[in-house]
Amino acid sequence: MESGALLIKRYQLLDQLGTGGMSNVFRARDLMLERYVAIKVLHAQYSKDPAFQERFKQEARAAANLSHPNIVTVHDFGYDSGQLFLVMEYLPGKDLKTILRQRGRFSVEEAIPLIVQACAGIGYAHRAGLVHCDVKPHNMIVTPDSRLKVTDFGIARALSTILPDERADVVWGSPQYFSPEQAVGEPPSPASDVYSLGIVLYEMLTGALPFNAPTSEELARMHLEDQPIPLNEYVPDIPPVLEQIVMKVLSKEPSARYRTADQLGRVLLKFGTQRETPSTPALNLTPEAVTTYQQPEPPPSFVEPLQPDPQPAYPASASSTPEIDWATIGLGLLALITVGGLIPFWIYIYFVYNPR
Repeated sequence: MESGALLIKRYQLLDQLGTGGMSNVFRARDLMLERYVAIKVLHAQYSKDPAFQERFKQEARAAANLSHPNIVTVHDFGYDSGQLFLVMEYLPGKDLKTILRQRGRFSVEEAIPLIVQACAGIGYAHRAGLVHCDVKPHNMIVTPDSRLKVTDFGIARALSTILPDERADVVWGSPQYFSPEQAVGEPPSPASDVYSLGIVLYEMLTGALPFNAPTSEELARMHLEDQPIPLNEYVPDIPPVLEQIVMKVLSKEPSARYRTADQLGRVLLKFGTQRETPSTPALNLTPEAVTTYQQPEPPPSFVEPLQPDPQPAYPASASSTPEIDWATIGLGLLALITVGGLIPFWIYIYFVYNPR
């Protein structure tokens, strides 16, 4: 399918934005709603299987129910000219992988706000019962104002129902980012997405992948057995706490990682707010991320300042003697007399009940 094609008499393909092993992405015009959209058109060989078509529809419906500022919205899906397609919101910007190739790496102050946004979007999906399965910088769109949105929810999981022998090369897209359990064919979990987020964060901070090899098989072995090069060998001034967080995320056992993307996001936010260096003003986050990543303001003080007492408790002169409170003394004497007057009465009562 090429630019200029009309899908289901509604979507006019305008220009190609990117291409991959399983699909092409186009900027298109929704002729019914008169708006620009992005359309991912799957290659014909992945669209012929009836079972896959049904699974793709299920995953597309599930993705369409995700509404979050850090997730690319799915508007529609369909089938035309022998190919499945997915209609999504169109975002100006670039994918994170392209930015990494151009920049090399990010500073800590730049990387944390972006990865926190990714955690927010993927964590929302985890709470909805969805696992992304294919977390990588290629699937993270960064807009010119530094807002990040995650895309391609569910497509990898749908592809896992077909072509099992091509899982490493096609389904997971880039084996550099999949988790050890995915490397051996086990079903991915939220902790698998967390591992992949750790790979992305490692790459953002160092400009290098923790594992790289010429074949998928060797990459799978490295994910299962090898330890990544410590971050401080790439970035000597990397905060030790942040390095500990990344190494925990890259644990081989899922139970040793943070359980969900939400949990990882909270840890990174806590790290960010405790940093002495203020966040970079140029990085604009989503409203949800901004309110948490900024340096915390000091709590308001509810102790009012002391004011001078208009009537001092003591006279200004230290030699003055305090006044005698005669009223209090008189009341005390009256009470003493009253109690003393009852003594004869109690003596009388005693002899009445205890005669000699």
